[in-house]
Amino acid sequence: QVQLVESGGGLVQAGGSLRLSCAASGSTFSPNTMGWLRQIPGKERELVAYIIWSVGSPYYADSVKGRFAISRDKTKNTVYLQMNALNYEDTAVYYCALEPSRIGSTWVASSWGQGTQVTVSS
Repeated sequence: QVQLVESGGGLVQAGGSLRLSCAASGSTFSPNTMGWLRQIPGKERELVAYIIWSVGSPYYADSVKGRFAISRDKTKNTVYLQMNALNYEDTAVYYCALEPSRIGSTWVASSWGQGTQVTVSS
């Protein structure tokens, strides 16, 4: 099974930026999609962004369009999430996901990262 290791979370002031990274293990890593989701305690995980691995095409949730950017480095098996103009509502645990998909209101994935906390202070 592919293992995903995240890094880059932390505490930032409103208006600031952070970059999350998610590195996948395995020498033959060629997923269809990689995504970033986030979760607030007591709520379902929500999709933030995903990227079509082969061509690099991104998709963004409306709440982050224009502020976040997802990218990948195929040579490093790594997906990134650049987060700019952060606000308090972006505070959550962020998870990277291998080939995320939704079943009803629940997001599932072939593999999940361990999660990294992003806290935005107002």
